[in-house]
Amino acid sequence: MERLVGQLVELADTGIDVSGLGNGPRPGGLRRMDAAGGWFYSLVAPRDPLIIVVRIVPPFAAL
Repeated sequence: MERLVGQLVELADTGIDVSGLGNGPRPGGLRRMDAAGGWFYSLVAPRDPLIIVVRIVPPFAAL
């Protein structure tokens, strides 16, 4: 998960808008991204260079 979030940060550093990546009702809101058999929820702050990881859900096999 840390590697994938790091890749999101790298994309944002290059100027790509990451607020629409992942699944969610609209760009800029809470986004769900599938990763490594689990998923995580993130929120991109539009005015600050900030990506907030709200929740990490590991793969069900790991629970």
